[in-house]
Amino acid sequence: MHQQQRSAGVSEAELVRIAIKTMGLDELSPFDPQQKIIEYRLNNAATQPLVAMNLRRFADETASESPAPGGGSIAAYVGALAAALGTMVANLSSHKKGWDERWAYFSEYAEQGQQLKDALLTMVDADTAAFNGIMDAMRLPKTSPDETKIRKIAIEIATKAAIETPFKVMQLAAATMPLLRKMASEGNPNSVSDIGVGALCARTAVWAAYLNVQINTTGLADRNFAEQKLKEGYALLQQAQTDEAEILNIVAAVMAK
Repeated sequence: MHQQQRSAGVSEAELVRIAIKTMGLDELSPFDPQQKIIEYRLNNAATQPLVAMNLRRFADETASESPAPGGGSIAAYVGALAAALGTMVANLSSHKKGWDERWAYFSEYAEQGQQLKDALLTMVDADTAAFNGIMDAMRLPKTSPDETKIRKIAIEIATKAAIETPFKVMQLAAATMPLLRKMASEGNPNSVSDIGVGALCARTAVWAAYLNVQINTTGLADRNFAEQKLKEGYALLQQAQTDEAEILNIVAAVMAK
């Protein structure tokens, strides 16, 4: 990709598509990597059942009476969309006519964006898994003092995991802001409105994930852990709101030119 002066910040799916075309795997019949590549078949449905869904099915699953996926998984997905928009503009900028000498510069940002997008997509299923962990702990028997003690410990451990997961989403979504800021000020101006949408998504993801941190800390026995996560999370939220406002100001200035 670098030798052809094309952005290396493309998704794994796009790299697979290029490989299929290069190797002629689809010349005789359609080649579906999700079905033909064994690693995909093993991983998608087993380890990332939500991310493996199409958009409509994911929305339908969210809308069902099941409590998960819920706000935490949605927060992660919105964050992934923020990273995706920043990556898109980086890729468009690396291929913009007349900007040939800057293709490597923007390609590096596109690669960063792909990494953030993929990490946030992983958190979509991780959040639902964390919620299910609490449910599993709460279903443990409590017919004796020992069972009650074990159940209480299991719930505490699972609740901490359900706090750490949206907190990680906050960190990852917040980490998209520098990419979005850079693309707003230096990226392809024709796509600056997309960066504005990305900033809105990033701040929403941070705030939405913080709500999940908050609600999961309410029943935690370890108050020091809870208060520390709330404090750190609030700082991330405040910074995200500042970043969003600054990026939107840059977007407005570019659009006004």
